[in-house]
Amino acid sequence: MTTGPLTAGKTPATVITGFLGAGKTTLIRSLLEQAGGRRLALIINEFGDVGIDGEILRACGDPTCTEDDVIELANGCLCCTVADDFVPAIEKLLARPQPPEHIIIETSGLALPKPLVQAFHWPAIKTRVTVDGVVAVVDAAAAAEGRFAPDPAALAAQAAEAGQLDHETPVEEVFEDQLLCADLIVVNKTDLVDAADLAKVEDLIRAAMAEGGTGREAKILRASNGKVDPVVLLGVSAGAEDDLANRPSHHDEEEGHDHDDFTSFVVDLGPQPDPAALAKTLERVAAAHGVLRLKGFIDVPGKPMRLLVQGVGTRIQTHFDRFWKPDEPRRSRLVVIGETGLDRDAVTAALG
Repeated sequence: MTTGPLTAGKTPATVITGFLGAGKTTLIRSLLEQAGGRRLALIINEFGDVGIDGEILRACGDPTCTEDDVIELANGCLCCTVADDFVPAIEKLLARPQPPEHIIIETSGLALPKPLVQAFHWPAIKTRVTVDGVVAVVDAAAAAEGRFAPDPAALAAQAAEAGQLDHETPVEEVFEDQLLCADLIVVNKTDLVDAADLAKVEDLIRAAMAEGGTGREAKILRASNGKVDPVVLLGVSAGAEDDLANRPSHHDEEEGHDHDDFTSFVVDLGPQPDPAALAKTLERVAAAHGVLRLKGFIDVPGKPMRLLVQGVGTRIQTHFDRFWKPDEPRRSRLVVIGETGLDRDAVTAALG
């Protein structure tokens, strides 16, 4: 696999952003499967105490993805913990006897990518690493449902009436910040929408980019199951850290940002003998309580493999991802993410 030219001999890094459940981890797993022997390293960040995405990637069985190739930074947002977590993680990778040829950074679904790109100006890494590109992954089905913004016609009417868009929800702001920082936008899960909804989603993206006034046109790619040509994803040569002025954010005037608009907690379950019944229960709970994201691993008695559960809103998917290890506790745990005010006790009771 080849990529675009390096910037002044720097190690290229690609930032993979996108809202909760967009398919970032699936896209990265697809990249690993197509690595062709290229040395890739991963920095995975999650919102919450339990790292699920890193575990999924370690289970891929690909020789290019060893334990040492995955650095997992849980319980935080990379752009909020630059000095304590992110810069040391980059330095650790570069100090390896065989440093990576490309670093892939998966942000949490609630992270703002621009502050993370700004971190590449930190003296410890400024002369050693460059942001080859920022890739924003969009869940086509969720966007078509209006989860992130009204349809383009409604956006245009709102802009005409008020002179600007009024972003009413934290979800919309995070989603748009991710788009406005991107060099490439991957519209994922296209297999879940028809042609009309796909066109609506792409119109929504273009409207958000135009309203943001980036002065740039990010390329839009279509994908299902995160399958994108790695040459396209890892050969952008954008030098994004030197193009911050063209990547506006809703939070540009703030000293920093927090995630008080969102909450995350872990629910421990017992063994689940009926995966289909579990999926139905999760669907009902997500609908009743407005859960944004569910993910975790489940112990199914009598099955030698663990069950991976992935939920985006009320859309629940399950499959067995790998065998339980001989010394591994067979636990059933789910990470639940929602907006602040999500009733933890009620959700836990409903799942129990």
